[in-house]
Amino acid sequence: MKVLNFGSLNIDKVYKVVDFVQPGETILSLDYQEFCGGKGLNQSIALSRAGTMVYHAGAIGEDGMRLKSALEEAGVKTTFLQVLSEPSGHAVIEVDGSGQNRIIVTQGTNGRITKNYVDEVLGHFEKGDILLLQNEISNISHIMENAKAKGMIIALNPSPTNKALYEYPLNLVDIFILNEKEGMALTGTPECCQEKILDCLEKRYPEAVFVLTLGAEGACYRGRGEHCYQAAFSIDAVDTTAAGDTFCGYFMAEYVNGKRPTEALLTATKASAIAVGRKGASPSIPTMEEVEEFPEIIQ
Repeated sequence: MKVLNFGSLNIDKVYKVVDFVQPGETILSLDYQEFCGGKGLNQSIALSRAGTMVYHAGAIGEDGMRLKSALEEAGVKTTFLQVLSEPSGHAVIEVDGSGQNRIIVTQGTNGRITKNYVDEVLGHFEKGDILLLQNEISNISHIMENAKAKGMIIALNPSPTNKALYEYPLNLVDIFILNEKEGMALTGTPECCQEKILDCLEKRYPEAVFVLTLGAEGACYRGRGEHCYQAAFSIDAVDTTAAGDTFCGYFMAEYVNGKRPTEALLTATKASAIAVGRKGASPSIPTMEEVEEFPEIIQ
């Protein structure tokens, strides 16, 4: 079983602020740093640091060679990564005093994924292999349809939620990993009620399983007759930017290794807690050794 993450790669421009900037307002940042990021890159690094071999497919510009280096330094296979003449994707991130963030993303080369390139990459994978997707690159529908035709297992983190998401063949997805806001957007549920969101998702996509993250309330799993919950861990938040990506990568790593949902939720929740306590996106993602040493102090 091989794991392919067909995902985004961004240069993250991170501004530390007291409070988020308001309309018509100009503020000074307390600090500025650049990191390697993008949901795809973050999740590949999390998978690799969790001990799973993962291939990353996607596109960078000549300005993004540090993104390729970051993947390789984390042990991610970059065999299928392409370098284009356009600028790489980048994100402008505000992080306030409580560690919360606001993010604006420019697609750059993430929006230059062609069908021919997709077909070339998928030609190296087969039935039973796992495909992980987010919603930050082009031609997602084509990737899904061709991967499913090959018999691959499709996991989707439907983030960010936008109009394009509703046009994807979501009935092809085997594993949804999403937060409450994404769950509300997919189901039309008007309130953050995990039971209503899961009920609706299960009714709409009966063949899939669902991992719903609940922020400070933890995370839960439902699917194929099984339902379990994991409480969050107490941590002083520094930067929440890569928490969701860390959780997603670690959960998928545990899934690939045949762990039960309860075990996968526990490991992924520990990993995301560690990430919240660190600065940056990919630099905040812990190793499996750090996760195993993390004390189980539940909120």
